Formats: sequence, C-alpha cells, structure tokens
Amino acid sequence: MDKMAPKLKRVLIADPQPASARLLTELMRDIARSHVWVAPNMDRAMKIAETCDPQLIVVELGHEDLDGLAFTRAVRRSHWACRQVPVITVTGAATAGAILAARDAGVHEFLRKPYSMKDLVRRLEAVTLRDRDWVEGIAYIGPDRRRFNSGEYAGPLKRRTDGSETPYQQKINQALKIVRAAVAASETDPEQAMRAMVTQANAIQSIATDFKLTLAASEFYRHLSKCAHAGGVFTRADAEKWAAPLLTFLSKDADSGRTQAAA
Repeated sequence: MDKMAPKLKRVLIADPQPASARLLTELMRDIARSHVWVAPNMDRAMKIAETCDPQLIVVELGHEDLDGLAFTRAVRRSHWACRQVPVITVTGAATAGAILAARDAGVHEFLRKPYSMKDLVRRLEAVTLRDRDWVEGIAYIGPDRRRFNSGEYAGPLKRRTDGSETPYQQKINQALKIVRAAVAASETDPEQAMRAMVTQANAIQSIATDFKLTLAASEFYRHLSKCAHAGGVFTRADAEKWAAPLLTFLSKDADSGRTQAAA
C-alpha cells in the first residue's frame, strides 16, 4: 500500500451511475487516501482529464451517457499530461468481446462487477507496481497488449516468431513496424504519424546496440525534428525517404502474424 499510494493521489472515476461511483470513491480513499473526481458524462470526464492530470482513470463501460472506450481512445490520442496514465475499465458485462475491445482501446486492466476489495487491489497493484511498455502507434496507442491484465496469459503462442526472438529483437522490430505504419499514415493522420515516428526514433536510439542502426535512427530523428521546427508539414514521400535507411533493419520474419503496430 505504501508503494502504491503516491501513484494514486489523483483519481478520475468516469461513471454515470452514482451508487457505483460513490462505492469506488470510498474504496479509493480507504486504500490510498486519494483525491477523487467523479464524472457522470463524457464532457465532464474529458474536462477533468485535461485540467486535473489524474494519475489513474477508472471508467465504466456499456453506459449510454459515457462511452468508456471512446473516452479512453480520446485520452490516448490527446496531448494532455495524463494521456499515458493507467486506465481500468469496469463492467458487469464481461464478455470476451468486451475484454478485447477494452484492451484494443488502450486500457491497462479490466475489472469485472461485482468485485471485491481484493479484486480492486490486485488491479491497482498491476497498474502501479508493474511497468508496461508503451506503444505509440497509429491504430493503437497504449500499453503493450501482450501483458494485458497483469500478463497472466498462459495460452498457446500465436506468432511464428514467438519464442525465437530475443526481447531486444522484439522491441526493435516492433519499433520499426510502427515506423513503417506511421509512414503509411503520414498524410491521412499526420499528427499521430509524427508523434509515433518521433517516439520510435528515440526508442531505437536508446536501446540499439548496433552502431549503424543507432545512426539510422538518429538521422531519421534529425529529419523529423527539422520538419517539426519548420512547421510540421511533410508528405508521405518525405517520410518514406527519411525512413528508408532505418527500415532496412526490419527483419523479414517480423512480418509474420498480426503485429501491434498494424492492429
């Protein structure tokens, strides 16, 4: 509790149902003495998220007054300080489809109603004490989905490269695939494409052990920074030219299966 509490001082509960919002508010105050804002609708939730910088967002799913998945996606695509904070979704309709939709919207954890204090604490531990890699892509922005719900998945491997790539190779290939997807979206979604490319260029520079790869990422970042300082106008042809030397490092085997960059 002592380790979690500092990361739970400011909590936004986006829930149109007063009774369930009040219960969760009391639990959060008991657990971490949190300052809690309650938003009963989409407009209020967006305003609080933008201005109050919550450290945790808990959002109800399946209510007509507040589309929890649309709200989560809006937070992830925003420029707000809280855009990467943990999001826990709560619902009584815990179908496989609902869980997958929540994961793909960019949430960290899924909490099924009715839940106990123990259930809530386990989700809080997962989002505060267990680091998750951040994926800054095009169609998907959020925590690494391969560790959704505390990384407890123990089913069969689905990608041909699962088990054959080192963690280093997985990170490099994922970053390169996101760059490729961002280049393709550079005219249809230029703002997010630029953000995704800059993020991946920085990530590759920070983790690459190959000097040539580091140099290619550095040059790519230099082009992006120059473009941003000049006003941020670039074409897909520009992005393709800048990214070409970097994308030569993308493994051929990395294209097998569904990737997080394109999902």
